[in-house]
Amino acid sequence: MGHKYIKLIFYGYITIIAIGAALLSLPIAHNGALSVIDALFTSASATCVTGLIVKSTAHGFTFFGKIILLVLIQIGGIGYMSLVSVFFVFIKSKLNISEKRAIKESMDLPDLHVINFLKKIVSAVIIIEGLGAIILSLRFYQYYDLSTSIWYGIFHSISAFNNAGFSLFDSSLENFQGDSIILMTISLLIVLGGMGYVVLVEIYENRRLLQKFSLHTKLMLYGTVILIVFGVILFLSTEWSNPETFGNLSIFHKLTNAIFLSVNFRTSGFNSIDVGGLKDSSLFFSTIFMMIGAGQGSTAGGIKVTTVALLIVAVIHVFKDNGQEPNIFSRRIEQKVVNKALAIILCASFLVLLATLILEETQDLPLLQTLFEVVSAFGTVGVSTGNGGILSFSQEFNVLGKSIIIILMLTGRLGVFALGLFLVGKVKKQYIQYPKGRIII
Repeated sequence: MGHKYIKLIFYGYITIIAIGAALLSLPIAHNGALSVIDALFTSASATCVTGLIVKSTAHGFTFFGKIILLVLIQIGGIGYMSLVSVFFVFIKSKLNISEKRAIKESMDLPDLHVINFLKKIVSAVIIIEGLGAIILSLRFYQYYDLSTSIWYGIFHSISAFNNAGFSLFDSSLENFQGDSIILMTISLLIVLGGMGYVVLVEIYENRRLLQKFSLHTKLMLYGTVILIVFGVILFLSTEWSNPETFGNLSIFHKLTNAIFLSVNFRTSGFNSIDVGGLKDSSLFFSTIFMMIGAGQGSTAGGIKVTTVALLIVAVIHVFKDNGQEPNIFSRRIEQKVVNKALAIILCASFLVLLATLILEETQDLPLLQTLFEVVSAFGTVGVSTGNGGILSFSQEFNVLGKSIIIILMLTGRLGVFALGLFLVGKVKKQYIQYPKGRIII
């Protein structure tokens, strides 16, 4: 990934967050007081499609403010470089090689055929979000009038597909924990958004020839299913009898809510139960799912499913000690890719632990809740144990604490590897090969 393109993408997100904060600070955009740090926090949370809130989305912002949030969510989800590129495609007959490379880097595309791919992405977004909005609007119509239902349907469909987790209900979707249609529709939108645009396009183009799926797509599909199943098992086993979460639900609704939580705790910030009521064991193990996140080039954050999958495959082959390079689905994995996966996981873990340490020493708040909030921000998940009311736990932080969470959200959206390249800068390739050294491990 080119250093200059990383700088372009990084400064682009900073600019969008700043513009979003300025717009949200306008008197016509919010109700009551809105400090500068809270405006920046909200804008960053929307642009980085996280969902952590320090001001009520439902009552703290006007209709204009909610539209701004929705635009920021869509920009952050699809990638601002993609939207800029779509604009250029309409006003220019061709994109130059530099513009194509910038788009390729921002969206993790496999090649430079970006115009055709952009058209497919825009079509996918319109179709998926449109269908989601229709289904949700029809379902919300069971509870609200037509215009309100349509608005709720559109907002939550866009928020779900972009894995943002922003909701127009103060209690998120807790009031709909018995409505399996709403929960499963939101879950499906989140999963589709978390797959990544490359995977979605490939699934559509090879829908009748599953064997033609690339290794990346196969890892994403298998990895997503495995993580969802493990998440369901975790929540059902730990929360089955907990009166504050699943205890009073029927078996069917325990299952649907477990699926919903398993999907949301990995990539999005919706919740159908009071997260603050979860057992400590559920909160702790949930941080693992949030760290993993979803797919590369998707609307979600985290260290990515494929990164973890590659490292697991590499570890298994180390223990096999059969002299072969790591391989899966009859495909060899290059050592430099394994090294990159290891670097991402180590750097992400260090960043999360460092942020948790700083917050724990400066905020004087419970460790587990602080860790949960940090991982949620880094994974751009948005699930929170709450501040005792309707806001995220981040509301308990001072300006320093909120600033750290903003940095984590931006890092999670940009990617640890990309941020590392940005900080280290451009380094010339070296062709010196040193003799091997012996290390005992």
